[in-house]
This record gives sequence, structure tokens and C-alpha cells, in this order.
Amino acid sequence: MNHTNELGEERIGKLLLKFSVPAIIGMVVNALYVIIDRIFVGQGVGLLGISATTVAFPVSLVIMAFGMLIGFGSAASISIKLGQKNKDEAEHILGNALVLIVISSAFITTIGLTFEDPILRLFGASAEVLPLAKEFVTVLLIGTVMQNIGFGLTSVIRAEGNPKMAMITMLISAGLNIALNPLFIFVFHMGIRGSALATVVATSASSIWILLYFTGKKSLLKLHIKNLSLDIKIIMQILSIGMSMFLMQVTASIITILFNNSLKMHSGDVAIAAFGIINSITLLILMPVYGINQGAQPIIGFNYGAKNYHRVKQTLKLSIISATIVTTVGFVIVQLFARQILSIFSSDEELLNIGAYGMRIFLLTLPILGIQSTGYFQAVGKSTIAIILSLSRQVIFLLPAIFILPIYYHLTGIWVAECVADLLATGLVLVFLIRELKQLNKKQLLIDEIID
Repeated sequence: MNHTNELGEERIGKLLLKFSVPAIIGMVVNALYVIIDRIFVGQGVGLLGISATTVAFPVSLVIMAFGMLIGFGSAASISIKLGQKNKDEAEHILGNALVLIVISSAFITTIGLTFEDPILRLFGASAEVLPLAKEFVTVLLIGTVMQNIGFGLTSVIRAEGNPKMAMITMLISAGLNIALNPLFIFVFHMGIRGSALATVVATSASSIWILLYFTGKKSLLKLHIKNLSLDIKIIMQILSIGMSMFLMQVTASIITILFNNSLKMHSGDVAIAAFGIINSITLLILMPVYGINQGAQPIIGFNYGAKNYHRVKQTLKLSIISATIVTTVGFVIVQLFARQILSIFSSDEELLNIGAYGMRIFLLTLPILGIQSTGYFQAVGKSTIAIILSLSRQVIFLLPAIFILPIYYHLTGIWVAECVADLLATGLVLVFLIRELKQLNKKQLLIDEIID
């Protein structure tokens, strides 16, 4: 059974496990290297170093947003085309995706380096933190194109039915990053610049690996020069499907900026450092959820394209149940061991007190986050719904909460804002998912009647 045939024939539980586990391993390892980055920065540079990486985090989110826009958009499109047995069109999408990644990365680098100082001040950098943040961000911006080739095209590897190769690609990047961080920071005494350089070198290696894969013999899809010529129809398809993830990441960047500035106002650089650590732990807990969703995406996309709607429903339900188990376990660990987790990054007593209290409140709604997946709508090409759900949590619910709650509850209000947004957004997602399941039932009934 080849990779694409098994998407329509293999048992769903086994298939989801096969596709999700490599994605989960790769993404958890990548989350771990973000955490390890901050541990090394905290130990090698100090509390201000953690604050600097937190202030710089929105830049990383914007870089990642463009990678998601093109990577996830092209991957979902490719899954649908493969479900329709249209390999040539899938390869054309791959070629266009690579060109779009290069163009968008050059744009980010140019804008970022030109307006670096005002951007970082806007992001919440104090006079003490700005020099460190600038050192970190400059290196990241220079390496944007290599970061996004690796990040974007890994999704395509998974979409063509090769999750193990996608996992290996992520492990290459993560493993190198973890190895190079202490080398650059402690051995070569490069400070916070060394942490950023480790990231760029590691992602460059994985990008080269991916390009060799798509030009070699092992891949189903191949990179051909003829497919590098941009097709407006393909571009619009990629952008429309990937737009939900792009907007979600951009709004996440804006939200982080607002959090940074609000925290700076109420508690200063210590609170920003605490928020950076909390964000890292949140990322670690949610990465398995993202891995489950990424594992489900090619299964859902292929079977939706092939009109196997009962398999689409099975995959959706099983992925939500699995994700909810993960978030519930994470919730229990955070509530029991918040202070111990923070102490790995820093021994500063003020940071430990602020961070432990904030982490417990910030992550109170973790158990329900398994439901909050717009990945389904992205996988089936319903980009409008995916965009609505992505923006509802960040813009409609979280933005007002960040502005209003701190006025009355100060620092506690900042932490509570996340919980309020999660509760409201989950309710909205449930409304759309229930409606979608009803529509799938109707479509399946029509197909069954035609077969009978």
C-alpha cells in the first residue's frame, strides 16, 4: 500500500497514530529547543536576556506566520489534489510554494532590518533590554529565508504522505539547535547573539535537507524548474487556505506585543521575562495538539477530496479526543508544579513569585483547548470559516480582554484575559463543528443512496 492509497484505506486510528506521532515528536522537540534556548539565555545572559527574547518573540511569530501561510496553504491544497489523483497539479503547487517562500522572506528581512529599533521599542523593549533584543533579532532576520523553507515545506512532506521524513527534518533542526546553543553561548561567548545564530544554522541545515529530498528519488512530489513560474490561480489558492494560520500568527504577534507592553506597565522587565517562560511552557504543552492536527490534516484533506466523508468524521472526532487528553494532562502538571518549572529558567525570587501565580491562572482553560482547532476547515479548503475562527479568539475576544481587565484587576487581569478568550472562542468553534458534522452526514447519505 503506497502513501496516498493508505490515506483512503487504512484504519483511521492506526493512520492518525502513524501521521501524528512523527509530527508530535518533531514539534515537541522544536518546542523543547525554544525552552532550552531560554534556559541557556537565562543562565548565560540573565533575566534581561529572557526579557529580550520575549520582546523579540513577535518577530519570530511574524516570520513563522509567512511560513505557515505558504506551507500550510500549499500542504492542504496538495492533499486535496492527491486525493483527486492529480499529481502534476500537486507538483506545480510545490514549485510555486518555494518561490513564494523566498519572496516573502526577502520582504520580511528588508522591512525588519530597516525599522529594527522602532519595531523593538513598539514590542515593549525597555532601554536596558533593547540592545540585547536587537542583537538577537538581527541574526534571525538575516536567516529568515532558510527558516521558512524548512518550516514551510515540512508541511508539504507530510501532505504527500511521508510523516517520518517530516519528523526527521524537524529533528535535524531541533537537534542542531540544542547542540549549538550552549556551544555558541558558553564556549564561544557570543551571548544572546549565539542563541539566534544557533537557530539560523539549524534551520538552514533542515532547509538544505528538504531541498535535497524534493530533488531526489525518495519523494513522491518533485521540484521541477518549470513549476517555479508563478501561477496566479495557484497563488490565490495557497494564500486563501493558508490565510487563517497566517492571520492567527500575526494576531498572536500583536497580542504578544500588547501583553509585553501591559506587563511592562504593571511590573516591568521581570513580568515580561515571566511571560516569556509561560509562553514557552504553553508552547510545549500545545505542540502535541498541533502535531495531532497536522497528522489529521492530510487524512482529512485526502478523504474529503475523495468524498469519503465517514472517514473525515472519524478523523476529526479522534483528533479532538486525543488533543483534549494532552491538554488535560498539561493542565494538571502546570497546576501542581508551576514554581518548580520556572526555577529551571531562573532563581530570581521575584520572577518565581510573579511567574508561578501567572502561569496557574494563564493556563486554567487548557483542558478545553483540544476542541479549538480550525485545522479541519483549513484541511477541507473552507478558508473563510478557518479565518473567522482564528480571528475570533485573538481579535474579538482576547484584544478587548487585554485592554479592559487590567484596568480593574491590574496584573491578575492580564493573566485572566487568556482564560476569558479561550472560553468564548471554544464555544464558537463548537457551533461551527456541530454544523459541519451535520453537513457531512447529509453528503454521506446522498453518496450512500447513489451507491445503493
